Amino acid sequence: MIPRRAFKKAFLLAAILLAAMAASQAADKKDQQQGRLLYGKVLDQQDNPVPNAVVYLTNSRTHAVKTYIIGEDGTYRFPGLANVDYEVYAQYNGHKSDTKSVSQFDERSQVYVDLKINTR
Repeated sequence: MIPRRAFKKAFLLAAILLAAMAASQAADKKDQQQGRLLYGKVLDQQDNPVPNAVVYLTNSRTHAVKTYIIGEDGTYRFPGLANVDYEVYAQYNGHKSDTKSVSQFDERSQVYVDLKINTR
């Protein structure tokens, strides 16, 4: 028969271990939900921001397209992305940047990509 005091200690230790495991799993799930961040700038030939350009992000698996309208500073952000391949490009007044790829094998949680548009 296990003494009552030893049983309480074992029970308390088991409860602490279970709580620690649950907290660890919750943190892992939160990291997975946050996903990757793709961000950068849309620039002209002289490296000036291109306000009002539109950035297009295509999920290569589902072909879903997200867009972002550039503000005065030329920056864009696509947070919470799944770990799949993406293609990204920008357009402004009929001019288009080169299309850039972001690979699912790129393990960075934050990926920076500048997009250059020839506005002439």
